[in-house]
Amino acid sequence: MSVVKGNEIATIDTTLVTIQTYEVDADEIILDTANQIQVQVNTETEDPVRLIVKGRLIAQKPPVTTVTGNQITLTDNVFNDKIVPILQGGECTYDVVSGAFKSYTPPVAGSNDKGKTFKLNAYSSIYNEAGILVGYEKISYPNCQGQPFAFSSEDGTFRAQDYVINSAPANGEAPYELAIVQELPSVPTDDTDDDELTGNG
Repeated sequence: MSVVKGNEIATIDTTLVTIQTYEVDADEIILDTANQIQVQVNTETEDPVRLIVKGRLIAQKPPVTTVTGNQITLTDNVFNDKIVPILQGGECTYDVVSGAFKSYTPPVAGSNDKGKTFKLNAYSSIYNEAGILVGYEKISYPNCQGQPFAFSSEDGTFRAQDYVINSAPANGEAPYELAIVQELPSVPTDDTDDDELTGNG
């Protein structure tokens, strides 16, 4: 037997969040204004079984806890017209000439429109002892669905919207995946051609 030491990876910040639905050729939507993600593990626990005879514990079967998914609370500091219909359904309208956002209408009461199922990727920065950025931690949550939300306002305070999201793994799927990556996804500039984006250039 040997003594070993694990990798010590120091992460900081909600560096980037992306959302991507499971539709064919769906865009990956970047949120670089989100500043907090809170994750709570959802579990179901079977009660323990104990055999007690005349006040003496003879045997016991311990409780069994099963992870059923995660509840994610995402805090974003701006309104994002691309993610709101995904999270709770509804429709956005845009100016026919400029393409500028005009309005958002949530689903009507009793509607079956509950938004879309999506994957959420949360990135945190990794720094070394010299203060140099050396990579990113990427945690991916599958099969996410948003809960309905409302908008509140307060004098002298920019709105920070909390979105509650439920993630549940499919059969044989992990509740999340954690990976170390070297680059963040980025929005291509207008002068970047398709070959450069796909690496075919």
